[in-house]
Amino acid sequence: MFSDLRPVEVLAAADRIRPLVTRTPLVRSDALSEIAGGDVFLKLENRQLTGSFKIRGALNVLATLPPDARKRGVVASSAGNHGLGVAYAAKHFGVKATIFVPSTAPRVKRDGIAALGATLDTSQPHYDAAMDAAKAFAADHGATFINPCLGEMLLAGQGTVAQEILGELPSLASLVVNVGGGGLLGGCASLVRRVAPQVRIAGAQSEHTAAMSRSLEAGHLVEIENVPTIAEGLAGQIDEEALDIGRHALDEIVTLSEDEIARTIEWLEQTHGERVEGAGACGAAAVWLRKLKVLPTPAAVVLSGGNRDARTERR
Repeated sequence: MFSDLRPVEVLAAADRIRPLVTRTPLVRSDALSEIAGGDVFLKLENRQLTGSFKIRGALNVLATLPPDARKRGVVASSAGNHGLGVAYAAKHFGVKATIFVPSTAPRVKRDGIAALGATLDTSQPHYDAAMDAAKAFAADHGATFINPCLGEMLLAGQGTVAQEILGELPSLASLVVNVGGGGLLGGCASLVRRVAPQVRIAGAQSEHTAAMSRSLEAGHLVEIENVPTIAEGLAGQIDEEALDIGRHALDEIVTLSEDEIARTIEWLEQTHGERVEGAGACGAAAVWLRKLKVLPTPAAVVLSGGNRDARTERR
């Protein structure tokens, strides 16, 4: 569970993957700072290798996988970015990887996974079906299933985003992250809650990917519909472990409409010159559109991914 992950594991992951990832910039946003009435910084994980933070957790998992498990290969389900991260890590460590993504996954993500040498399965109609198929394949073939959002080594790797932010901004007062299954949230919060407990953590997601926010509001797991969304990287159901992350990690979570996310994608490109995908833009949207109840500053907003293709461009 989330409470079992110690900061030392995040720090160990940071040491382990440091030579293999990009230390992404933390840059001040003049526009968001004016809105918040204090300094707001953007953590540019959209510039990370493979285009998102997901590579951090994937590399940490593969780096710590026993040799016999590496020989049997790894399997992942993904909306795209986790698959890219696992495919990259598997290529680096010489491990066979099979990645299941929904048929609706953006082409830029599917093509990237295939280019990295992983076996790609696009036969499933949506994210949850892809996860079910991946788990079944892993069980049948004796391979290791790498969950896109859970697992101690995966969370520790994702937590290195917060480790870098705190290293550059030790006075951090607020952290805003995009929330789907809780991987980025859980990894970051496992460090922040223990070494900087005064920091307020806010989450943001699409109205069409609101499994976490609806479950927290209801006090139990709520199943959401699988509907098309510009924030496909946040799609899918959550389980009790993810809900546990939300309960312990979040001070607030907000949802954005599809149009609000699309407008924010445009705004980030026009104002900051950053190419950000829908799932990566929700946190920035929450600040730009004044959705958060409070935002103590200095604040950091994670732009978690930048992989989008032409069909997600606003018209």
